[in-house]
Amino acid sequence: MEEKTMSYPRDPAILEKKINYFFNSKDLLYMALRHSSYVNESRTNIQSNERLEFLGDSILSAITSKYIYDKFPDKNEGELSSIRRQIVERDSLAQFARQIELGEYLFLGKGEEKNGGRNIESNLEDAFESLVAAIYLDGGIDKARQFVLPFVISSTNIIKREHNLQDPKSILQEKVQETPGEKLQYVIVSESGPDHNKTFICEARINSNVFGRGIGKSKKEAEKEAAKNALELIGIKFDETD
Repeated sequence: MEEKTMSYPRDPAILEKKINYFFNSKDLLYMALRHSSYVNESRTNIQSNERLEFLGDSILSAITSKYIYDKFPDKNEGELSSIRRQIVERDSLAQFARQIELGEYLFLGKGEEKNGGRNIESNLEDAFESLVAAIYLDGGIDKARQFVLPFVISSTNIIKREHNLQDPKSILQEKVQETPGEKLQYVIVSESGPDHNKTFICEARINSNVFGRGIGKSKKEAEKEAAKNALELIGIKFDETD
């Protein structure tokens, strides 16, 4: 391959060791690392990482969406979109790239190199998305998920601490998932009162066994109270001021 005769700071093989993924197709790895400036100056038919970036953006969004969908069962569509946006925004992806020193492996044109292209946010974001796509094409969605999830989980935990996103339903869901095969359900067992002032009673059930009951003026509030009650039953007191 032509790139092997070019000078670059670090061998992409070192990147494979760093991310613990070894490509079957080295062409995909090299493509993910090629900035358009390098391709333009090379005057050959090699491809830049722009197409991979397009694909990687969608894959990253899908993996992140599934994770936060499971992580925050009490959040609505708008809240989930806000969390996802914070995880996959440019600053976050550039930071992910810096964690694996991805900029050091990029193939850049001479002008882009002189302009500090290895540390430009947009270059790092694009390269990270491209690397996700390359792993997906080379090894499938499970390998892409294995690569992406540690970054997503770390970012989600930071967002939770900064914005107090934790809620009793999320905590209970995490506890239930610790035991494979356990199934958590929220069942509204009673509703009473006029339409403008209803009262709902909800049961939190694990494998059809009632672990908590809650009362609220909405189904969502009743489910939240049932989750709190279930957490108390297993020895966890939820404090919304934490």
